[in-house]
Amino acid sequence: MAGLSRDGQGPIVGKLESQIYCIKYTLFCFNVVLWLFGLSIFALCLWICVEPGFNEWMKILELQKFFIGIYIILIGTLGIMVVAFLGCGSALMENIKLLYMYIASQIGLFVFGLVGACVLLDFSTYDSSIQPIIKDVLVRLINNPMHEGSREILRMVQEGIGCCGADGPMDYLNLNKPLPSECRDSVTGNAYFHGCVDELTWYLEGRTGWLAGIVLASCMICIVNSVMSLVLIQAVKKEEEEAIAYKN
Repeated sequence: MAGLSRDGQGPIVGKLESQIYCIKYTLFCFNVVLWLFGLSIFALCLWICVEPGFNEWMKILELQKFFIGIYIILIGTLGIMVVAFLGCGSALMENIKLLYMYIASQIGLFVFGLVGACVLLDFSTYDSSIQPIIKDVLVRLINNPMHEGSREILRMVQEGIGCCGADGPMDYLNLNKPLPSECRDSVTGNAYFHGCVDELTWYLEGRTGWLAGIVLASCMICIVNSVMSLVLIQAVKKEEEEAIAYKN
């Protein structure tokens, strides 16, 4: 059996016990690291969701799709922190059934994390699906200068991040609209070169780059844990077979 002592069990069983000891405590350490990664991801997601002013900007600019990936990752992170305890327990007990359950959960979390990271990056990076959404909203606001709310939103965005129009100052000229004062640098008086689409995208990238990186690193750890768990299962089974054969 997996828990038999080396004494009186033969050299092969003793060697297998040493290997199992090494694998299960390595797996334990990897699960601790995975749990810490999960905690970090959870904290970053909460920070993005509750940061003062950020949610208001997303609602005003109709960019709620940005949060889809955040919510997927949040759910996956809760799974990571729960499953990490299962991994520690199943490894230390050398329980084969629990280890199989753990492997299945790690594969599920890998897929969940990968999907969450892909969705997040698809709505927060340069040349992603978020840029046409931002452009449509900004062009609509520029085309509606008589509406006080539209003017205020444009002023807030352009002053806040230092940009002009959707793709640049030419947006106003092409639409025969006067260039507003918030499109100009308060020091030099020159119009901002970059449009708000690019600036907002870079702004979002700065908030999601580290998060996506940690999520992908967690996905890699899930695969490593699955492989080590499978190796541990094979070693425990082999030890049991050798112990029975030695007795007979």
